[in-house]
Amino acid sequence: MSDARNTTRTGAAPYDALLLLSFGGPEAPEDVVPFLENVTHGRGIPKERLREVGKHYFLFGGVSPINGQNRALLAALREDFAGHGLDLPVYWGNRNWAPYLVDTLRGIAADGHRRIAVLATSAYAGYSGCRQYRENLADALAALAAEGLPELRVDKLRHFFNHPGFVEPVIDATAAALERLPEEVRAGARLAFTTHSIPDTMAETSGAPDDPARGRPGGAYVAQHLDVARLVAAAVAERTGVADRPWELVYQSRSGAPHTPWLEPDICDHLEAQHADGAPAVVMVPIGFVSDHMEVKYDLDTEAVAKAAELGLPVARAATVGADPRFAAAVRELVLERAAAERGEPVTRCALGALGPGHDVCAVACCPNPRAPRPAAAER
Repeated sequence: MSDARNTTRTGAAPYDALLLLSFGGPEAPEDVVPFLENVTHGRGIPKERLREVGKHYFLFGGVSPINGQNRALLAALREDFAGHGLDLPVYWGNRNWAPYLVDTLRGIAADGHRRIAVLATSAYAGYSGCRQYRENLADALAALAAEGLPELRVDKLRHFFNHPGFVEPVIDATAAALERLPEEVRAGARLAFTTHSIPDTMAETSGAPDDPARGRPGGAYVAQHLDVARLVAAAVAERTGVADRPWELVYQSRSGAPHTPWLEPDICDHLEAQHADGAPAVVMVPIGFVSDHMEVKYDLDTEAVAKAAELGLPVARAATVGADPRFAAAVRELVLERAAAERGEPVTRCALGALGPGHDVCAVACCPNPRAPRPAAAER
């Protein structure tokens, strides 16, 4: 663990606040189209198409679960910090819906804070999961500067995909999902580790230019997911006594033009292939997602479950990490670890698997914008 793990005597200095930065989601039917307009800003997509895209939100009353789940995570973080004597206020801002990032940063400045650690609710390298958040931070900081507000410094915490506080809850959730399958298919059930599909070109350029994982097929994005999948599969094999359980990394939630290559196979295609191959059951493990938000509830719990029912293939879906106390503790450790590094103190970073801990500060050429270069905060 980090040498900073229990340094609450020093606290999180130089940081005086933590920002939980997330995607956002609608909280009423009338929010759906404006929310999707925010998400697709600048792409010229007509409202009629957005209403069609938003149909899965309307199936859930126009409410995405993500905001409620972020409120639960906020509460868990505050409880963990208080329980460990860490006096660090925690704020929450979103990219695409209230509470908007710029409003939250404005409130942080008004409260007198100037040095902000940022936890983005995305565990992996990639444009959408890392750099785009940093572009949004740069935009928000520029807006505050134009208003004449005091300058804030924001530092994004490192990728946490292989931190034990993220991986261990996934292991438990996978084992629990296996237990929910009928006993007669449990031992032969296969694991499908799912994450958001992204364009092949975006995947290949994910990660830092000097990161060996970037040179692998699919770049750092795929390499990091595969590392987590191996960790979880090995731990589940040891726990269940089934040593040769097949597993695969698969993808979901594709949203791009049909002619653009995206990462495959899609989860529904994968279920068809597994059924054709004689798999008795499949457990879907959404390792690419921090919480059970709409892309989990709809793409897995609705579409993929319907496909499995059509095939007659038993499936279960593992829970995401969400507000698990171990994840809240991991965030505390990441804050203290980064704070110690900023103070110039020696730090041992905690990480499982083969890839080791990620970098503290993203390089300018990390995970480039696929459309056009834009300013990004928290880089060197």
